[in-house]
Amino acid sequence: MFRMMFRKKPIGHIHPQSSLHRSLNTFDLTLMGIGAIIGAGVFVLTGIAAATKAGPAIVLSYVFAGLASMFAALAYAELAASIGGTGSAYSYAYAGFGEIIAWIIGWNLLLEYVMSVGTVAIGWSGYVTNFLEAIHIHLPNAITKNPFDGGIINLIAVLIILMLTLLLCLGVKHSARINAIVVSIKLLTIATFIVVASFNVDIQNWANFFPFGLNGVIEGAALVFFAYIGFDALSTAVEEALEPQRSIPIAIVTSLIICTVIYIIVSALLTGIVPYTALNVQSPVADALLKIGYQSIGGVIAAGAVAGLTTVMLVMFYGLTRICLAMSRDGLIPNSIAAIHPQTHTPVRIIIVTGILIAAIAGMAPINRAAELVNIGTLAAFVFVCSGVIALRHTLPDIARPFKLPFNPLIPLLGIIFCIYLMFNLPAVTWWRFLIWTIIGVFIYFVYGIRHSRIDTLTS
Repeated sequence: MFRMMFRKKPIGHIHPQSSLHRSLNTFDLTLMGIGAIIGAGVFVLTGIAAATKAGPAIVLSYVFAGLASMFAALAYAELAASIGGTGSAYSYAYAGFGEIIAWIIGWNLLLEYVMSVGTVAIGWSGYVTNFLEAIHIHLPNAITKNPFDGGIINLIAVLIILMLTLLLCLGVKHSARINAIVVSIKLLTIATFIVVASFNVDIQNWANFFPFGLNGVIEGAALVFFAYIGFDALSTAVEEALEPQRSIPIAIVTSLIICTVIYIIVSALLTGIVPYTALNVQSPVADALLKIGYQSIGGVIAAGAVAGLTTVMLVMFYGLTRICLAMSRDGLIPNSIAAIHPQTHTPVRIIIVTGILIAAIAGMAPINRAAELVNIGTLAAFVFVCSGVIALRHTLPDIARPFKLPFNPLIPLLGIIFCIYLMFNLPAVTWWRFLIWTIIGVFIYFVYGIRHSRIDTLTS
């Protein structure tokens, strides 16, 4: 039993009947990274974190979270280039630490991706509502709010998830093209906000720069870390990239640097144009512009935010389906859902099942409860990825590493330290939910996963 729990998956193994279609180049992947990273952090979480955690010092929260993410991103880049596979941190843990650790990481990644897409869908719904109100269309609360916020179902959030489900079923190249178009709209929208906000900064709004102290900055970093997790989805695209060993590392690092700079600029300007106390709303960027009298620009920003959050959901949803595919191939979740459609080259069954689950969460859950469950699982995965770089340098020193993380083991150690520190600054209730979810996962592994694991079959 103990030996079975820690059996490892050979590096580079792909089931011959489950191979995906290679069609993504470096540019596609970089835009996917920007599409996944720039979204909720700018358009949703910046305001919430500034109002409740850090105040104007949210800028420093983004710097701290960005550093932690960069350390982890470099570790991801090395493992994506050398190990490959479509399962992201799950696959890396399988090769480096064994099956039980891989299952725990994968199980928490499922929670991370499901809840992150659901959270962004709720924020997306808020921006759609703002945009419609800007053009004098008012929808009833019954179809724009969940039962906890006085409605019946957030129907707008449900509908966008169903639309993305259909798009992902059609194929990854179609999704990449839509993503490229929408990312362009998103970046233009952010540029518009930066220009307008730059001429309306009131320095007095920065007077109380540390209203929650240094501890608030760290707590803010732990919350906005959600904004950076999108690059993780890029590492699930290895089997669909044309030159994965080159393009995946470039896309991960480039997209993260670009997005970190954008986050810092936008968060500084946002807290400069209105008091931070006014930002605890579902759509803070558009709402802030409305407050300072830019009604039409506020509507444009709301429309751009709708586009931006759409790409976040699209890429994160894509990542979720590929992690499910990897776990299904290995037998840890039912292998029957791993079938690839012969025309679209997509795991249609997985996309439909996960789409229905996310739609239910987006329609019924409040945004704060959905967001709280994302960060801790992501941070835990990042700790194992950074640890995996160190471990595999010793256990498999001779494998090809097209991208080699510099200053090993310093950078992965810094990644581990930063991520663990952020984990300990998350609320206690988040830890309890994380532990309960993990215990449930361990139970499922011993009841189902260990009995159905296909690693021995696939590698014999």
